[in-house]
Amino acid sequence: HSRVGSETCARPQVDVKEKQKKLVEQLTGLISSSPGPPTRKLLAKNLAVLYSIGDTFTVFQTLDKCNDIIRSKDDTAAYLPTKLAAVACVGAFYERMGRMLGSSFPETINNLLKALKSAESQGRGEILLSLQKVLSGLGGAAASCHRDIYKNARSMLTDRSMAVRCAVAKCLLELQNEAVFIWTTELENVATLCFKALEGSTYSVRVSVSTLLGTAMATALMPKQATVMRQNVKRATLEEVLELMATGFLRGGSGFLKSGGEMLKGASVSREVRVGVTQAYVVFVTTLGGQWLERNFAVFLSHLLELVAHPRATQTHVEAVYSRRCVSFALRASLGGLLGEKAQIAAAKEICLAISKQMRAVEAVVNDPSSENRAGAADVSASQHVMVCALKELGSLVQSLSATASPLIQEPSVGLLETVTSVLLHPSMAARLAAAWCLRCVAVALPHQLTPLLERCAECINNLKNSPEAVSGYSFAMAALLGGVHQCPLGIPHSKGKMVVSIAEDLLRSAAQNSRLSLQRTQAGWLLLGALMTLGPSLVRYHLPKMLLLWRNVFPRSQKELEAEKARGDSFSWQVMLEGRAGALCAMRSFVAHCPELLTEDVIRRLMTPIECAMTMIVPAVIKVHGAHLKASAAMVRLRLYDILALLPPKTYEGSFNGLLRELVAEFTLTDNSANTTTSLLRSLCHYDDSVLMGSWLQETDHKSIEDQLQPNSASGSGALEHDPSSIYLRVPAVEAVPGPLPLGVSVIDASVALFGVVFPHVSFKHRLQMLDHFAECIKQAKGVRQQAVQLNIFTAVLSALKGLAENKSSLGPEEVRKSALALVMGALDNPNPILRCAAGEALGRMAQVVGEASFIARMAQHSFDKLKSARDVVSRTGHSLALGCLHRYVGGIGSGQHLKTSVSILLALAQDATCHEVQTWALHSLALIVDSSGPMYRGYVEPTLSLVLTLLLTVPPSHTEVHQCLGRCLGALITTVGPELQGNSGSISTIRSSCLVGCAIMQDHSDSLVQAAAISCLQQLHMFAPRHVNLSSLVPSLCVRLSRLTPVHLCSSHLLLRRAAVACLRQLAQREAAEVCEYAMSLARKAGDGKDSTNLNITETGLEGVLFGMLDRETDRKLCSDIHDTLGHMLSSLAVEKLPHWLKLCKDVLAATTGNSRSLEDSEKKDEMDDDIMFTSLGQDDKSKPSVAPRWVTRVFAADCLCRIIHLCENADKAHFDLAAARDFLVLHLCDLIRMAFMAATDHSNQLRMAGLQALEDIIKKFAAVPEPEFPGHVILEQYQANVGAALRPAFSPDTPSDITAKACQVCSTWIGSGVVSDLNDLRRVHNLLVSSLDKVQTGKSPSSQLYSESATTMEKLAVLKAWAEASQTLTAVPLQQLHSLMTLVQPELPSLSRLWLAVLRDYALLTLPAEFSSQLPPEGGAFYTPETIDTARLHYRSSWASVLHAEALWLSSTGFGSAEDTGPVVASAPGNSTDSLYAKGCNVSRNVSGISIEFLCFPRAEEPIEDVMSCLHALCTLLDSPSARTHIAEDQLLAVELLNVLHRLLLTRDPPSVQLQVTTVVQKTIRAAQEHLEHIRSSKTVEDGGDEECVSVLGEGGETGELLPGKSLVFAAMELLVFILVRHLPHLKAQDTDGVRQPPQHLSDHSSRLVAATVTALAELPSLCSPAGSMTILPTVLFLITGVLRDTAVKTSDNSVPAPVSASLQAIKTILSSPLAARSQTQWSALVRSSLATVLQHSQPGETVDEVSLLTAVTLFLLSASGALVGVSVLQTGCIERFRHGLDSADPWVSYTNSARCYQLLLSVFQHSCRSLSTPYIHSLAPVLVEKLKAVEHSRPSTPAELQAVQEGVKVLESLVAMGEEHNRVQLLALLVPTLVSYLLDDMTFSTASTSSKDLHEFALQNLMHTGPLYPAAFKTVIGVAPELKTRLEAAIRSRQANSKAKTAARQQQPSVQAAPTIKLKTSFF
Repeated sequence: HSRVGSETCARPQVDVKEKQKKLVEQLTGLISSSPGPPTRKLLAKNLAVLYSIGDTFTVFQTLDKCNDIIRSKDDTAAYLPTKLAAVACVGAFYERMGRMLGSSFPETINNLLKALKSAESQGRGEILLSLQKVLSGLGGAAASCHRDIYKNARSMLTDRSMAVRCAVAKCLLELQNEAVFIWTTELENVATLCFKALEGSTYSVRVSVSTLLGTAMATALMPKQATVMRQNVKRATLEEVLELMATGFLRGGSGFLKSGGEMLKGASVSREVRVGVTQAYVVFVTTLGGQWLERNFAVFLSHLLELVAHPRATQTHVEAVYSRRCVSFALRASLGGLLGEKAQIAAAKEICLAISKQMRAVEAVVNDPSSENRAGAADVSASQHVMVCALKELGSLVQSLSATASPLIQEPSVGLLETVTSVLLHPSMAARLAAAWCLRCVAVALPHQLTPLLERCAECINNLKNSPEAVSGYSFAMAALLGGVHQCPLGIPHSKGKMVVSIAEDLLRSAAQNSRLSLQRTQAGWLLLGALMTLGPSLVRYHLPKMLLLWRNVFPRSQKELEAEKARGDSFSWQVMLEGRAGALCAMRSFVAHCPELLTEDVIRRLMTPIECAMTMIVPAVIKVHGAHLKASAAMVRLRLYDILALLPPKTYEGSFNGLLRELVAEFTLTDNSANTTTSLLRSLCHYDDSVLMGSWLQETDHKSIEDQLQPNSASGSGALEHDPSSIYLRVPAVEAVPGPLPLGVSVIDASVALFGVVFPHVSFKHRLQMLDHFAECIKQAKGVRQQAVQLNIFTAVLSALKGLAENKSSLGPEEVRKSALALVMGALDNPNPILRCAAGEALGRMAQVVGEASFIARMAQHSFDKLKSARDVVSRTGHSLALGCLHRYVGGIGSGQHLKTSVSILLALAQDATCHEVQTWALHSLALIVDSSGPMYRGYVEPTLSLVLTLLLTVPPSHTEVHQCLGRCLGALITTVGPELQGNSGSISTIRSSCLVGCAIMQDHSDSLVQAAAISCLQQLHMFAPRHVNLSSLVPSLCVRLSRLTPVHLCSSHLLLRRAAVACLRQLAQREAAEVCEYAMSLARKAGDGKDSTNLNITETGLEGVLFGMLDRETDRKLCSDIHDTLGHMLSSLAVEKLPHWLKLCKDVLAATTGNSRSLEDSEKKDEMDDDIMFTSLGQDDKSKPSVAPRWVTRVFAADCLCRIIHLCENADKAHFDLAAARDFLVLHLCDLIRMAFMAATDHSNQLRMAGLQALEDIIKKFAAVPEPEFPGHVILEQYQANVGAALRPAFSPDTPSDITAKACQVCSTWIGSGVVSDLNDLRRVHNLLVSSLDKVQTGKSPSSQLYSESATTMEKLAVLKAWAEASQTLTAVPLQQLHSLMTLVQPELPSLSRLWLAVLRDYALLTLPAEFSSQLPPEGGAFYTPETIDTARLHYRSSWASVLHAEALWLSSTGFGSAEDTGPVVASAPGNSTDSLYAKGCNVSRNVSGISIEFLCFPRAEEPIEDVMSCLHALCTLLDSPSARTHIAEDQLLAVELLNVLHRLLLTRDPPSVQLQVTTVVQKTIRAAQEHLEHIRSSKTVEDGGDEECVSVLGEGGETGELLPGKSLVFAAMELLVFILVRHLPHLKAQDTDGVRQPPQHLSDHSSRLVAATVTALAELPSLCSPAGSMTILPTVLFLITGVLRDTAVKTSDNSVPAPVSASLQAIKTILSSPLAARSQTQWSALVRSSLATVLQHSQPGETVDEVSLLTAVTLFLLSASGALVGVSVLQTGCIERFRHGLDSADPWVSYTNSARCYQLLLSVFQHSCRSLSTPYIHSLAPVLVEKLKAVEHSRPSTPAELQAVQEGVKVLESLVAMGEEHNRVQLLALLVPTLVSYLLDDMTFSTASTSSKDLHEFALQNLMHTGPLYPAAFKTVIGVAPELKTRLEAAIRSRQANSKAKTAARQQQPSVQAAPTIKLKTSFF
């Protein structure tokens, strides 16, 4: 096979022509080597390609050779593959070359037709497919043979083999393209043939035949232009075509019998035909296209509705339901898929007209007094089915349109609501329920209709109390509406619940008064109460006591009453009583299901009283007495009972197990039931993967809702609302669109089976054994069909029980129980019914899982091994092979490892049994299960299994699709087993890999969709493990082709599962290689241009993305849509930033699409890119008229979300996207489009889209607010769009807008106001006015009469408004000045009233956050903005807004000094503690509230809380602590402060962002300041009181006299903890011990870290001031250790000689501490402390590479100056200090860092000048000589920069001060040092002119200083000058030149200060 595969001709033509002859010989040689199916396909394809690009002259020889083989009389099985290969080649040649083959075709075709007559089924299928290819290649040229082909093929439409039927259908489909007679003269016959072909058909036959039928009918109606031109044909009319189709629907394949004798016999249509014809209707409409449907919708609708009104379609109730489902499917598939939103609205109007017309007819009959005429009654009963279909479709339309449907409701001419509500009075219950359902759909689509509709129904019930239909209809409607509330997030007002309860009570109370109404009233009352329960616990809680009472009263109180009851009553009163009890139980079930929170033990106990009574109520005796018509009511009671028990914990009713189990077992073993009803649950209990064994039983397809009718279980797919009215308010299962409960008979059995599974695990072993034995007995007793039914039910129950055991982790029981169970199961493994065999296999696996003992499993496995070795019959071989698979599936590889080898060998042998494909299928399926569950243990068997899989793929005929599907499963499982090994390069691995790839290739070429799907998922697995080896360039296009619902070969609907697989695979590929995927998809679009290969997939320039967006409009399957969303998401993440214009255009095109098919001008010029709607290849017209459905609202919402994602992606990728100056192809260039898209979305009909649009708008404002407009400096780019922003926001504030949208819009408003884009007052006013109007609404409060939504929606809206105002007012503190004024003007006037409202919000919030145990303390009337009933939902709204409000309120309070906040105002009247009149108390109260809320929140912010809330909280605390009263408040209550600090510490442990940490330190500093102020205050007041007793006062402060600080009570301790935590986090070396002696170099901190450390150090230094002297001594060692540590770790040299913030903070801190008044108190301790600190600093300041020595020298100086007393005479320290200074002066390179030298001199000067001589003298002695040396050296290396100059000047200053400090008798010696040095700096005239500026400045400086010094010490100066004459001469020369140049003098004078005034080192703080 791979040899053939490698010969595909991809070389240039020249190469091929050289080698063509040889290639042809090789390939034709292979024809007769009996190739298998895939090989022959590939061989034919290769030959055809070879001829089509090489020379064609030998093609006729090859063709003749093939024809000879086909003619051959050899009929043996061995020769068949050769024949089939020849057939395949003929087909491929014609398909590829068509008319090039000239006139040879008649002979070929006749040859094929002859062979067709004698061929067996595989041959027939191949020949027909070959004929199809011949026809497709020749087109109209083969007209002469068309009739022959038709005659020969048509009889085979009813062939035994289903594959042949499919092939004929495909062949005839091709034929009808050109053969006019098929859709003209032969149309009726074709239809009849199709109907016959549908009888007994499979799903694939139905799909093929319905495609043929639908297409032929569509062509008859609108033929292709070309064919009509050639032959003059008469077109069929629409009526004729529909009439033909209807025949099939109503009469099936029995032909066109005129009504008469036949009709009365009432042979019903076979269901397959009905389902097939329904699919044909859909194909018919789809082929004609959406525009055709729009124009002809009225005719089509009335036709379909007539079908369901026809007596033939509704002979029995179940048949009627089936017909209704078919019609609904046809309507849904055509309307839902083909029409755009505008057209759907028009269709809905048509449906309304049809309903009202029908209703008028019904009313005429009902109101006609002479209603004896049977015809009228028949009309009414037929009309109910019409109504159900029409209302169901109307509901689905409205629901899918969502808010876009609002025009339908608003137009009075349509009167949709009136029409639908009128049906609530229809005499038939089914129609009433359908109308109720339709109303529910309206309410869910348009939630603002919910409350008015409820009120209207309530009013009608009260007004029409005496009409049974009205009571029933309107109660249905109310129940349906209540059931829809959970889909409307805004809910309904709480009062509506009370209204419903009172109506229901009234109905139940009055039921007994009027026997004509008692049944309806009883049912209605309980239905309403059941529906009420769906509103959830918050509402039901209020009515629970009443409900418990009602339930108790329905049932007798005691056994005695029960007995008495049986003796009385007639049949009617019994019916009412049973219905009442069923209703009560139903309401209970609803309560238990929807309000689990209310199920306390007490409530369960009170519920059990009526339930136990219901369990003991003996009904059969009553039925015997009063007649069988009570059976249904009795069954209903049982159904409700089982339902509620299944929801309650079984422990609660253990006592009644015996009786209950008897009932349950009797129920599903059909003991009292003569019908052979089967349960529908087996489907859900069997494994989804087993669908391949049960046919399409579990499969998901596009036609699932009608295919269900054909399934084997009772009444399958006949779900309808009237079977159980309570389903109208229950939640609809995800898979269904409309709830469809099954008929009562089936539902009861289902419920009993489900309950059996719940109860079984809790039953004693003895009872289990009895039941299992009883089951075996039941099966034995029954015969035939009944036996099958009983067995199915029993197996479902057993599976249900085993599943229950597994979930409860309990065991099956002792040996005898197991034996009995095993016997039961093993018996069914040989059952002829495959479904039962599947169930038995599943049960066996589950048993093994539950028992879990190796010996038991071994016994089961061994039994199957023995059976398989001996058995020869298909049934037991399939059953036992599945048993092996199931054992492995449930026990896993470990548990069944020892049986693995045997299992595999047996199954591999069975899989090779080519005589029976069923055995192969089951064996391969089991093998796949084993591979899946064994994991790595299977690795040893991979090669043999893989080779078997490949062999079978190459040999099994393609018509056995099940085998191929199982092979696909096996291959997938094997790939997973080998796993990542597949990347390897060893020989064995590459063989495995290529085998897998070949296997996938074969399956991809298979005609069955499910096999193709398996191939795709195998390739997906391969791509996951070995991505390099999967060729995307071929995979991606093949996936793209499969996305279409129209596969390239035939117009058949491709299978849902195939589309799912394709999208799932694309999703995975896009996750890794999005760019490649898109590129390959586009290459497909480019290829599509070359004619022949064009697929039906329109990949236009929008690429694959466009196609996926288009799919979103058509696909309804949830899984598929979610995968499409993910795929687009991955593509967006990888590509959106690079291909920005492309993606923005995509989103824009989707968003700009208006509803309906109208196109804007620009679009039509651009040949509409969104035209990727592939469903509608219309026949007659050319491409231009292909309509595409405009994107639906759901897709538009997704596009708006994509827009937001693109903005975020661009932001993360490159900030330049938001900079116009730098923009290349950046986002900012598309700002206009972004705004436009957001505007379109925000002003749409659809509420979801409005939300998405507002979100996008907010994102745009946030991201672009600061982007400047380069052309107009000082302006931002968004300014020009302010009109758009205002216009987008305005509609959201209109009165009828839902609260959630208004709330979002408020958010956007505050973002806009706060963004600072607009500074002009008038421009701001536009948006501001919107907020003002909302604020008025908040203050006045809406009148309750107009309330549409629940109270919590009002809460949400009000809080959103207040939050928006809060955010707007916060911006006041952050905006630039020019905007401040206009903002103030707008916000200021509102602030006083706002602050009251904010305070109310905070008070509410504080109450709502109380723990549950304080709930009794909450105010009973609710808060300012919430009602007690909606407390749970209100909490959420408060949670999202309180933080902003808190911050704003704190700002306002601090600005008003806490006084006026509570002046007056209604909101505050109820504030607690308002009695104190003093403003201070009020202020305290408010600040207590604010700080309480903050602390409470910061205590435990959940991880999901946004960081902004944390920041708002911290800001609020900061703001609070700025006000004196709040500071006093927190300082007075020390525990509060400690608590605050502990909470902040905890916050730091959990939250990392720098902003949070900085804000926390600010709060800590302010808390410390508050405590300091408080202490000062106490000290000063004490001093006054005690008359200045120093001692007494000084002991105040923490630590008292002992110095002990108590953790938990000490503020200082808490602060220390927190500050140390911050320091250690940023400077981890702090906590490292210096034991190892290796010193870490200081580190450079990031900007925020250094700010943080600096703030922390500053705070630390403040702490000692809070302590008493003893307390200070406790903490000072730590404090000083930390500060010196920080100094050590951060004193790092910087390039610009700046001092890092932490260093300057540390120095300041040292100064603060050393200058504190403690020194005087505890002398010895203090000295020790100071000395050790200095020693530490000295140790740290060892010279190093990066150490900033000057800073450390500064620290040393600080110690010397501030704590001199402690340091005098400590020689060690003194030597150390002198060392440091000397090193500072003596840097190796004398003026290394002049700035540093300058600092050294300054520090030296301060030490020298110290007032304590004993301290300074040693320093002067040691360091002055060094200084003089340095200054002398300057003469030879004069300064060249200002920095050097400054250093010299500072040195001179030190010398000068020494001269000044010297005593008179030393003065001459000192001057002798100074004067020569200065004179040496002077320049002579010659050198002066050439010297550098700095050198000149030095000269000037020296001269000036000499002239200043001379007059100070005249005598000494003279002496010095006199000693050295050269000094004198230099000095005089300098003075002379100075006088001579007086200009220079003035210049010098100006320059001197300028040099002095620019010291190059700027310390942040002056320390001296």
